[in-house]
Amino acid sequence: MPKDTNQAAGKAVLYRMVMEDHLCPYGLKSKDLLEREGYEVEDHHLTTREETDAFKAEHNVSTTPQTFISGTRIGGYDALREHFGKEVKEADETTYQPVIAIFSVAFLMALGLSWAFYGSILTLRAFEWFIAISMCFLAVQKLKDIEGFSTMFLNYDLLAQRWVRYGYIYPFGEAIAGVLMVAGALVWISAPIALVIGTIGAVSVFKAVYIDGRELKCACVGGGSNVPLGFVSLTENLMMIFMGVWMPARAIGWI
Repeated sequence: MPKDTNQAAGKAVLYRMVMEDHLCPYGLKSKDLLEREGYEVEDHHLTTREETDAFKAEHNVSTTPQTFISGTRIGGYDALREHFGKEVKEADETTYQPVIAIFSVAFLMALGLSWAFYGSILTLRAFEWFIAISMCFLAVQKLKDIEGFSTMFLNYDLLAQRWVRYGYIYPFGEAIAGVLMVAGALVWISAPIALVIGTIGAVSVFKAVYIDGRELKCACVGGGSNVPLGFVSLTENLMMIFMGVWMPARAIGWI
């Protein structure tokens, strides 16, 4: 057990793995959190596997790091966050963070491009770039794990349920359409792709969520995501439908 002289208020004892071939990231996070909370940390390094296993056996724990405050074992990093009243997300907890990150960065990139090319952020091209870049980012998320995406996609996409290979084609179609729209090139290729996959996707999401009332995870940011199926995925598809109509209309001078 940690020494009593080091367990007074304002002090904490931390045991973490620090080996030649492994530096525990959660140990570093625990140390940082304790210091930010105003604790003086007595930092014990577990430098070998044997030393680590012996520590676990002695304290009847299965993981490290372990933090002790005032003689009481708090536990690992998540337990430490809970101890300080900070949010701890469950593994399957729904979140919109990936989508917020994608759309926020895409928006800022679009404004940056507009400023670089036109000297102003208030341009129609900035709006087009925002949607096109968002499509590219979302496609990359799907392409990172196309097997996982296609499996999740099958839960709700009407065409994929009839033709499984569509789940593997969809991310490439979204990526191609997005890249071409960023470039403003080959509109007669990008627009039909965006219009078709966007329409199928919008109908599928609307049926699954708003007609059937199913609670599913959205494959829009790739397989294994915890983003709820609904508004976000519907918005993604509606944006593609819009671009599928908007870009040809601009190209022929209707707008």
